[in-house]
Amino acid sequence: MHDGFESRESWPFECLRCLYVWEEDYVVRHLTDEHGNEAEIWLTSGMPVQPPWSGTSCPACGAFHLTSFPAGYLARHPELTAAPDPVPLAQVPVVPVKDIVPPVARAPLPRRLLIAVGLPVVAFVGYELYQYVLSPIGHHH
Repeated sequence: MHDGFESRESWPFECLRCLYVWEEDYVVRHLTDEHGNEAEIWLTSGMPVQPPWSGTSCPACGAFHLTSFPAGYLARHPELTAAPDPVPLAQVPVVPVKDIVPPVARAPLPRRLLIAVGLPVVAFVGYELYQYVLSPIGHHH
């Protein structure tokens, strides 16, 4: 690679898991070799990284399910970045076990679905059997 230039890009992101909004700055090296093949090298703090659309994770919760905004979007919408920077996990206060409220147990979806569909079916079949078996003999369909 012999021919190239650098550009600076800021990419605003939002985590679709915890809704944290932040912006990352990149230096992009655009290179062309003697055959005309082009390549880009993305850098953050001087270190090579994956491009923003591949491999970026949320600094608050670590999720990879993100969305990005157009360049300059956060500068026009400062209310989106009003949240403070996330607290590093090493500084998160430890909650005593006695203060933790256990979650309410819920039936998994398949069981709830079976109950929601099954109860009306059982009621209908039961009613039909009742009508057929216990109704007077001359009134069968």
